[in-house]
Amino acid sequence: MSAAVQMTRVSRPLQIVAYVFAGLVGLAFLYPYWWMLVSAFRSTRAIMDDPLRLLPETLDFSIFTEIASLGGVSLVRYIANSLAITTASTVLSVVVTALGAYALTRKPQLPGFTALRYGFLVTIMYPYMLLVIPVYLVMFKLGLLGSYAGIVLFLALGPIQFFLFEQFFRKIPGEVIEAAIIDGANETQILFRIVLPMASSITATVALITFLLNWAQWFPVLVISKTPDTYTLPVALLSMNTELGANFQGIMALAVITTLPVAGLFLLAQKRVMAGMASGAVKG
Repeated sequence: MSAAVQMTRVSRPLQIVAYVFAGLVGLAFLYPYWWMLVSAFRSTRAIMDDPLRLLPETLDFSIFTEIASLGGVSLVRYIANSLAITTASTVLSVVVTALGAYALTRKPQLPGFTALRYGFLVTIMYPYMLLVIPVYLVMFKLGLLGSYAGIVLFLALGPIQFFLFEQFFRKIPGEVIEAAIIDGANETQILFRIVLPMASSITATVALITFLLNWAQWFPVLVISKTPDTYTLPVALLSMNTELGANFQGIMALAVITTLPVAGLFLLAQKRVMAGMASGAVKG
């Protein structure tokens, strides 16, 4: 019996064990979401009496009628705000970070560009909670408090997106740019006819990542908003937990509505997201 056959026979049980272990780990991670989904169809009393139940007693959809209006604002308005703010901030973030990363990659010797680059990278480690006062003061000075524009501009700040674009642009062979310059192309033509078509995969990945991140943001929206009219779904979800108590069934139902679209989007695009993260983050 050859060594290869023996190794195959030995490795098969190990593979089965590995798959079983991975499946159990996957179920452990899926359980909280399943619990949330089940709790959306159970009353608050039932949740408190038997919190670990895996199936609802009945499929009660009445809670979705109860949360159709929150704080005097319809649920449809919250959904529309989430879609509009997330989409606008994603488009703006992708455009700005792509152009900025290209400029910093092409002309790193220009004054202030190095400091700007490190400033972008430092913001990755900077928590949002420390930005309360600066963000509020800046938006107040610009007259953007309580406006959609203020929320979109703040969410468009994308240090991670900038980092991914920059690392991808650094991997583009210099010979390609030099050949375009010899052919008489200017910087605009190089960017839009050569670089961006080559960066279509990383651009799609950055757009997906930005959309997923911005959809879940609640803190900037809460700080900049003046009224619930500009709230998004995560902020509406936060506002359901009040000093008078919490409607657990309502919270779970709204959490399902909030997370289901992005969860589905990520499942459909996870391979592209992972591939784009790897291509943008690894230089070589």
